Amino acid sequence: MSDRFEIRIAGSGGQGVILAAVIIGQAAALKEEGLNSVQTQAYGPEARGGASKSEVVIARGEIDYPKAANPNLQVILTQKACDEYARDTAPGGTVILDDFFVREKPDIDAEIYSLPIVKTARDVLGREIVTNMVALGTVARVLETRGLVKPESIKATILENVPKGTEELNSKAFDEGYKLIPKD
Repeated sequence: MSDRFEIRIAGSGGQGVILAAVIIGQAAALKEEGLNSVQTQAYGPEARGGASKSEVVIARGEIDYPKAANPNLQVILTQKACDEYARDTAPGGTVILDDFFVREKPDIDAEIYSLPIVKTARDVLGREIVTNMVALGTVARVLETRGLVKPESIKATILENVPKGTEELNSKAFDEGYKLIPKD
């Protein structure tokens, strides 16, 4: 890892992008040795359906600027977010797109995965509300391959942050998302 690893999760209000980023930041800073993290967020005035993004910066040293300028990893859940943010991806970075809401892939220098994130939440788990947990499973796979954050750290942090009684559903959603990106 270089000194910084930037992550952005973008979509619309109600998709849980802010909670997802909070979980990544907590897992990195509280469960992994020697990592610092900072999380920021931006969202429109609408409670649901408006633009929403959340960013996490992970570093082994001090973090001098809290925002992601050129994310190494982006999870993009809507076409509007894709159109607005995909081009910010660092050259050679990774972009994970939801294949239901994102129909037009960006032409950028990045590894792009078009995955059934929303479909998995809706059709496999029966609850679209766990879209963010499916997305976190994909993030965990990427962060694991980069040697940054262990999947079990993210999963444990999920279980600490979700409402009581939903742990099993959220855990399954994470596992399903983790399986969406094939092992190299």
